[in-house]
Amino acid sequence: MIVYERPIRFEDVDAAGIVFFARYLTYAHEAMEHFFEAADGRYVGLITERRIGLPAVRVEVDYRAPLRYGDVLRIETSCEKIGNKSAVLLYRMFRANDSVLAAEIRHTVVTTSLVALKSCEMPEDVRRQLEAHRVGE
Repeated sequence: MIVYERPIRFEDVDAAGIVFFARYLTYAHEAMEHFFEAADGRYVGLITERRIGLPAVRVEVDYRAPLRYGDVLRIETSCEKIGNKSAVLLYRMFRANDSVLAAEIRHTVVTTSLVALKSCEMPEDVRRQLEAHRVGE
């Protein structure tokens, strides 16, 4: 599991004062970028130099408790499943101050050639990172 923390900013909340539901996907993407920092060239190099993308093909979100401006969000990222060309990432999002589970996201990605815009074999460094943080079966 890789842990990523970030504050909840004013721009993240809606008129009710809680995090707007779509922001959770932004947080998941930030955590995914952090998760793949161990890849050759880091996440940015995977995309811009190696031209390998990890587009979402399925996302499931369970919202459990609200987050508010000023909270600190702790995201625990792991991998639930690894295929030849795809993986399911799990993001467990907690309020850092009291460890309450705010949301859980399952995010299926497919390794994709950004040149051909087709799925491709998963690079070994990406697979190693996923395997190193795999949970359950």
